[in-house]
Amino acid sequence: MRFLLLLAVFVAPLAAQSRPRGRDLGIPFPGRTGPNNAITDVPGVAVGHATIIRGSGKLIPHQGPVRTGVTAILPRPRGDWDFVMAATFNQNGNGDMTGTNWVKESGFLEGPILLTGTHSVGTVRDAAIQWQLARGRELLFTYPLVAETFDFLNDANGEHVKPEHVWAALDSARTGRVVEGAVGGGTGMGCNGFKGGIGTSSRVVQVDSATAFTLGVLVQCNYGGDLHILGAPIGREITDLRICTVLDGQLSRPWTRGIRRCDGGGGGEGRPGDDGPLGRGSIIVVVGTDAPLLPHQLERIARRVGMGLGRLGSWAANGSGDLFLAFSTANREDARAAGYAGGIAPIATIKMLENDRIDGFFRATIDATEEAVVNAMLAAETMTGADGLRLFGLPGDRVVAALEKYGRLP
Repeated sequence: MRFLLLLAVFVAPLAAQSRPRGRDLGIPFPGRTGPNNAITDVPGVAVGHATIIRGSGKLIPHQGPVRTGVTAILPRPRGDWDFVMAATFNQNGNGDMTGTNWVKESGFLEGPILLTGTHSVGTVRDAAIQWQLARGRELLFTYPLVAETFDFLNDANGEHVKPEHVWAALDSARTGRVVEGAVGGGTGMGCNGFKGGIGTSSRVVQVDSATAFTLGVLVQCNYGGDLHILGAPIGREITDLRICTVLDGQLSRPWTRGIRRCDGGGGGEGRPGDDGPLGRGSIIVVVGTDAPLLPHQLERIARRVGMGLGRLGSWAANGSGDLFLAFSTANREDARAAGYAGGIAPIATIKMLENDRIDGFFRATIDATEEAVVNAMLAAETMTGADGLRLFGLPGDRVVAALEKYGRLP
């Protein structure tokens, strides 16, 4: 195999994202975003990536090609080890998110959130512990939260993610704009028959005339579905860019052997959602907010994520791991006073948003989830991976044309 690309650890700068996001194309998603339209609009939340791209051609197990990485989310500023309140919900549980037993039991999440490929979860989990110790966290034990989707453009059994990649993602985490597309944990992923990856969006939720909070969503998008955007059947309008291979002859993995050869510059033909094993997919969705929501309310937020995915054409297939996490950075001083993070007060008074005021957060979650997935797909460049499998980036101009055809543009 010829190794044409060698990028052992690539921490993506913002300049690496050249393709427009949904709103840049004039797609009229509902709701008011924060300044970055990203999960990092929630104060204190930071995101970093480490991307590994190496090799081309036929899959040689444990050598490559490699298309994988790690995405890190810090719910609190680096060096602040206080917990955040959190909850999880599985729309369909064919996937893995470590550390959730204690989240469900306690309502607390401690430390970073990490996203990667399926067979790298163990390495990422172990490295997260050592990173926290090296960065000053004092702990007796901890349960890192690591979530995965299957990066099928990658030599997935090769265990190419190493501890240094995890540390690079964590150390590169920054507030502000987030690089999207085929980066970090989303490098080798496909979504709705096109190239997938990392995407994000945010909403500002006004609860009264004087009070507003921010809610942000970040996705690692790898699921299959009948792609719709704002109700328009985008997947049915773009049927000539399905997954294909640039190689001749039989491919190495049994599930790839029915994939057609790429025809010139185009892809295979196919109906939306008709992606065989690739349609099993998965998606990880992380929702963060600075609103004072308690764990039972955050679970209600996490349950609304699936409604946003439903808008996009997902049916949460049997083979899909649709795993969602929601957290709140509020009650920061009360968290310290509770004694859990080293304070002395045995009883804490905490703030809670009234349930009658939560509807705006439900809608924000649904809207931001839809937009985050679209941003992931629009940002992702066409990529060719193991066995010459090629996934095409969702073409923004054709999305706009389809939205105009169906009367979705103003």
